[in-house]
Amino acid sequence: MRATLRVIDDEGVAAVGMRAVARLLGVDAKSLYNHVDGKDGLLDAVAEHLLEAIALPERTGDLRADLRGIAYAFRDRALAHPEAAALVLTRQLGSLEALVPVEAVLAVLHDAGCPARESVQLLRALVATLIGALLREVSAGPTYGTTDVPGIARRRVVLEGSGLPAVAAAAPYLARFDGAAEYEFAVELALDALVARLGAV
Repeated sequence: MRATLRVIDDEGVAAVGMRAVARLLGVDAKSLYNHVDGKDGLLDAVAEHLLEAIALPERTGDLRADLRGIAYAFRDRALAHPEAAALVLTRQLGSLEALVPVEAVLAVLHDAGCPARESVQLLRALVATLIGALLREVSAGPTYGTTDVPGIARRRVVLEGSGLPAVAAAAPYLARFDGAAEYEFAVELALDALVARLGAV
């Protein structure tokens, strides 16, 4: 699992394969099949490891505070291995350890009076929002803006000269990107929507 995570960190998820992982371990690729069921088994192991290692905060009994705490615990863990974060969305995991964060969110929603079916839909929407914000932060930052002053200036010139009125008007903001602030905005927006939805349930 650690070797697979190293491949992902260095080259991305697409580079994962039995040969790539075996090469790092100094073993024959066939020997890995004694431990995992091919590439899917490797990716499942990494996704489970990410979820298992989330340091979930103590519950406070406050819906927003508890979900916010889980969201930031997830971000802390995901930023340690950002290239692997999307695996949480794409893998169907069944181990007890991997389901602990799922249980944490569902328990908060249950205690807020949310029915099980609605809780699952809210959980999935929340996770998709958080992973989207994280992927933008670690993979697509320059597309949405940058953090260095010269880069901001160059990007702003391009946007202001685009000939698109709305883009030009927003250029000072589009040219900048602050991953932590963007994540905070996404979390709070998601929580606003979630709380409003629960009020209508």
